[in-house]
Amino acid sequence: MKSYFIVITLLLALSSRAEAQGCVAIKSVGGLCTSMEHGTDSSDKKWILNINNRYFNSYKHFVGDVEQKQRVEAGTQVINHAYTMDVAVTRILNSRWSVSADLPIISNTRSSLYEHGGKERHTTSSFGLGDIRVWASYWLLDPAKHSRGNVQVGLGLKLPTGDYRYTGRFYTTTPGTVLTGPVDQSIQLGDGGTGITTELNAYYNLTHNISLYTNFYYLINPREQNGTSTARGGTPSATALANGSDVMSVPDQLMLRGGVNVMVNRFTFSAGLRNECLPVHDLIGGSLGFRRPGYIISGEPGVTYAFKKINVYAFVPIAITRNRTQSMADKITTDLTGKYTKGDAAFADYAVNIGFSLRF
Repeated sequence: MKSYFIVITLLLALSSRAEAQGCVAIKSVGGLCTSMEHGTDSSDKKWILNINNRYFNSYKHFVGDVEQKQRVEAGTQVINHAYTMDVAVTRILNSRWSVSADLPIISNTRSSLYEHGGKERHTTSSFGLGDIRVWASYWLLDPAKHSRGNVQVGLGLKLPTGDYRYTGRFYTTTPGTVLTGPVDQSIQLGDGGTGITTELNAYYNLTHNISLYTNFYYLINPREQNGTSTARGGTPSATALANGSDVMSVPDQLMLRGGVNVMVNRFTFSAGLRNECLPVHDLIGGSLGFRRPGYIISGEPGVTYAFKKINVYAFVPIAITRNRTQSMADKITTDLTGKYTKGDAAFADYAVNIGFSLRF
């Protein structure tokens, strides 16, 4: 029995800063499930090429889970447009083992007032290669004997190939004065850390046409900070120096999703939930520096159409809950001032994932 479903890689907008604006912090992590087909398969096709295009626009600000509607009404919101094309290649070694690599090409723009003197809106941008990921995957059960359900585990490396010091031009309150400095963390192409990726993908066929799926992904980033300034070419504020947010951190990432697939002829209709999180604390190493912790829970409808060798898909996670949690910098500021501090974050309403997988 074969159950067709594609796990699309999308990590949405989460952010924080004690005195500042919301932004997108979570980066793309490449295809999370290396197999399109489960169960016995006599095909001699040993390669899978997956190209996924994702886009979202984050502009609604939240403090905790409360939307700051006044930001949009006043026109002071940060507007991020994020596009990533993930090119993932998988080599199937045998019925249980496979190795994969994902190469992300990223194009981001960020429009704001507060980064440019506060009176006029200007835009910074970034374009280039993101952080490449390589990993190996293994089916715990023999697919030839367990076509009804199986569990796949994966272990890999996230390499610091993306530029984490990408610079842009920032306008100031002084006419004619423009500073050059690192763009906001939300549109940096990489995080500067060598990470360990862990994942688990599982499915269970209820009937010939209905299956359940679940996916778990965690990126362990041992490096605490990457040394990139958050001052946008200027001098860090006294608050940033005091709470350690004057340089960017290298945070962990988490994704958990699950749902149901229903096959109708060549179509597979999917419905599920997705939880994406940037934790406050890392599993390994320190957690200081400028990071944007929080989580977003989304409903995730999708559809896949299967040709002979190609699957074409579209998934659109729609935000249900958005929550910007208290960062380490917020906690330090709270301790120093005695006043509870929590920054805001800008989230997208939805994201669009469109792509295809080719087996050859």
